[in-house]
Amino acid sequence: MNHQPTRRTYLLLSAAAAASALTLSGCAVGGTPAAEESGPVTIRFTWWGGDARQKATQKVIDAFEAENPNITVVGEYSDWTGYWDKLATQVAANDAPDIIQMDEKYVREYGDRGALLDIKKLAGLDTSGIDPDTLKSGEVDGELVGLVTGIATFCIAANPSVLAKAGVALPDDTTWTWEDYREIGQQISRSGAGTGVGVQYGDQDLYIWARQHGDRLYDDGGNVVIKPETLVSFWQNVRDLSTSGAGAKPSAIIESATASLNQTPLAKNEMAFSGVFSTQLTAYSGASGQELKLLRLPGESSAAERGAYYKPSMFWSVSSRTKHQKAAEKFLNYLTNSQTAADIMLTERGIPANAKVREAIAAKLNATDKAAIEFTNAIADEVRPAPPITPAGGSTITDILSRYTSDILFERTTPEKAAQPFIDELSSSLRK
Repeated sequence: MNHQPTRRTYLLLSAAAAASALTLSGCAVGGTPAAEESGPVTIRFTWWGGDARQKATQKVIDAFEAENPNITVVGEYSDWTGYWDKLATQVAANDAPDIIQMDEKYVREYGDRGALLDIKKLAGLDTSGIDPDTLKSGEVDGELVGLVTGIATFCIAANPSVLAKAGVALPDDTTWTWEDYREIGQQISRSGAGTGVGVQYGDQDLYIWARQHGDRLYDDGGNVVIKPETLVSFWQNVRDLSTSGAGAKPSAIIESATASLNQTPLAKNEMAFSGVFSTQLTAYSGASGQELKLLRLPGESSAAERGAYYKPSMFWSVSSRTKHQKAAEKFLNYLTNSQTAADIMLTERGIPANAKVREAIAAKLNATDKAAIEFTNAIADEVRPAPPITPAGGSTITDILSRYTSDILFERTTPEKAAQPFIDELSSSLRK
């Protein structure tokens, strides 16, 4: 699933950096342990997601408030497309929400700027149920600025109803290749049942393609190391999926990249295969009214190295400027450890990172939640380590990659001409 933030996001983040540098240098905001507060307290909580996440999250808020009548939680939510612009604006204006749903690409962006609280300062927060290595995935220079909510893996979702209309059998995902993916997509598109396959170009798509071809996007030091020839082959595959008819035409591909989950072709039963994160299965199945199936990525069995990895699905972060650390601590504890919250959220924000919670909800999962966990467990021996945390400035890859891919799809340039300029531009956007 490709949701591409705009160039405006990066500009706003730059403004937020300047604002944070000015405001945080003069005071020790968030520098002391959380203290008890008397009287009513209101905290703000922001997240992105579709309708299912919004409804479930509000139920969690309602349950928390019932148990903590002195704390009011004001929810702020949007889809992915507008989320980061809004958050950057709020941080720049020193008006950040107290609790922030955070993505891996932005952890270092905001953490380096002093905009996020070191969660280790919340002495009453219980993280004992989270594996130490998993917990460290939210650390920036030794400070825990993101508390992992769960894990997910990028894979392919198949819509059986579209396959049935096309008369195409579900492929063997243990052996299929990218050539198979294109050929099956062409067959489905020609049948008139819908578009065969999604044409995707997010950073996770590029990272997986690079690893399958014996390459990397970044090294451990945060440098761009991908080879031009790897980029060329990636874009050739993107272009071929579209021109062959396996995928949609360029205008539809670009439109789908910024669509909300419920409005994507897969969710609308207009596409047979598309890349998703495993924990989106319930949301996509609910939107489509179909029991979608999760499949391994094409090319894994013949790859130089398998591309699949377990990704922290998202994090909880706390604004370093919050005036209500103790209330934020209580709410984080509830989100992380409460059985009530776990029973409501299930796998909506990833397969829970808290092992105790994960075990406790197993019997309560619906068919798609169970399928997401079963798929994640099934590839446990195949996944490889997650990529290094996105370096500061690296969130611009979504805009840069979208722009170059768009130019290639619309034949304004070629993969060969775009490769080195892409590398140079991404490298120059990183802050050292």
